[in-house]
Amino acid sequence: MIANSLNSDEYNAYYNRYLKKIPGNLELGILLLENKEEFLSFLNKIKPEDLTYSYAEGKWTVAEVIQHLIDVERIFQYRSLTLARDPGIKLPGFDHDAYVPASSTRNRDIKSFKNEFKAVRDSGICLYRSFSEEMLLCKGFVSGSSTSCRALGFIAAGHTKHHIELFKENYNIV
Repeated sequence: MIANSLNSDEYNAYYNRYLKKIPGNLELGILLLENKEEFLSFLNKIKPEDLTYSYAEGKWTVAEVIQHLIDVERIFQYRSLTLARDPGIKLPGFDHDAYVPASSTRNRDIKSFKNEFKAVRDSGICLYRSFSEEMLLCKGFVSGSSTSCRALGFIAAGHTKHHIELFKENYNIV
């Protein structure tokens, strides 16, 4: 399945901002793998001192953004699994801003972030590959919006791409 095959009733319109960032003609598994390699390669550009950098008062540090990406990966995978196993279920949203202060990123180094992202993304790739075509099409409600299992996988890749772009624009990591 490719992102171009998604229907607008499979996700909240808010996520168009992420879906526009990914190639629409790649199969989900290939997209997630290529996106993983792109992000891991990007992380190689981050120096240890960059992790505590924030481009403005009240904005997340580089480490907090990386942890946010890992957290969202896990949450989207959980949502996908739940939709595939229990179509029609209603799942609550989550407050990503509330997760950041509790994330203890000050005790992390870039290697630990790389290892964790790789493990979580690899787990997601295995998860999506385990789903049948029917399971990928299963829908429920996430934060009050109709959402499909497959849409969450594509959105996760677009979300990662979105933050790579923000790192380049706002954190001057290129």
